Amino acid sequence: MKIALITDAWMPQVNGVVTTLVELVRELAQAGYQVEVIEPGLFRTRPCPGYAGIDLAVRPARQLTAQLDALQPEAIHIATEGPLGWAARRYCLRRGLAFTTAFHTKFPEILNAALKVPLSWGYALFRHFHRPSSGVMVPTQGVLRMLERRGFRHLRSWTHGVDTRLFSFEAQASAQGPMGALARPVSLFVGRVSYEKNIEAFLQMDFPGTKVVCGIGPLEASLRERYPQVRWLGVLPRDELARVYAAADLFVFPSRSETFGLVMLEAMASGTPVAAYPVDGPLEVLGQAEGGSRGGTMHEDLLQACYSALAIPRHEARARALDFNWAQAAQLFRDHLVPARRGAHAGAPVQEHGTVTPLSSNR
Repeated sequence: MKIALITDAWMPQVNGVVTTLVELVRELAQAGYQVEVIEPGLFRTRPCPGYAGIDLAVRPARQLTAQLDALQPEAIHIATEGPLGWAARRYCLRRGLAFTTAFHTKFPEILNAALKVPLSWGYALFRHFHRPSSGVMVPTQGVLRMLERRGFRHLRSWTHGVDTRLFSFEAQASAQGPMGALARPVSLFVGRVSYEKNIEAFLQMDFPGTKVVCGIGPLEASLRERYPQVRWLGVLPRDELARVYAAADLFVFPSRSETFGLVMLEAMASGTPVAAYPVDGPLEVLGQAEGGSRGGTMHEDLLQACYSALAIPRHEARARALDFNWAQAAQLFRDHLVPARRGAHAGAPVQEHGTVTPLSSNR
């Protein structure tokens, strides 16, 4: 089966959406599917305003049309709501093709935090974007219910996974990798240093030990200046990041606006428990167990959640991460795909060895 995956988020960008899509297409290829990735690197681009490190395709419609016409995919998935996503949406509607979409990021909340755009405006735009989709894939039940209340339709549950080999279990946190010897406990944040991450809730906590931040973003310079005692690591290769996770005593997830929070799974796979607010993302990832959550602690007082998380055995955090795997996530994705054309059959793999190949660049 030939699948066209259109995404505005792809390497070399570093974020949870990119990680999710890279792992997804790898699993699909191993299952025998041909996946053609149409991403910004194939087009002329410009930086996203206010978000260094994220490049967006400039006027991609004509080139994208030629690529999809040549490809003739059996299923089309539009992963993001950026310039490529809108161009692919128009292409499908003009040709009467069915397609699926995904809701990875609460962009209305980001626009509200960064530019004070009313949430109702942002969700009206996104509702319009996803309305013709045959299936909107959503990573948590909480986000699914929220979108239902906001008038979204054709919603489909689609969980994510974690690479438990790369993020291997460490029974005891110890100084390793780029962090070196730090005062304990070491509390870690990994993610974009941006408006929607609510990172200052972590940085301003009166918590002992050392705070470590791994990531970059539009607020990085100002926060580095205001919090010089924090260890700032920037962006690290994935293998180094795995060592940082394993060296931390706890992982702090201060965001209140995530759709999932893949970094929590990566931390727990390493054995590092999570402290978070009881909101969408953590509620799904940490799960519920008798006497509390699994793999971490959720509380409206983030400081209390941090102290409680320190008491969670590292093997329990790892056990929770093992509940998530990319093979299961890829199977759900395949189940939600729809035939682009009437009479076609989505969901059947091609017979030859699957491939994951970007289309040729026309730069």
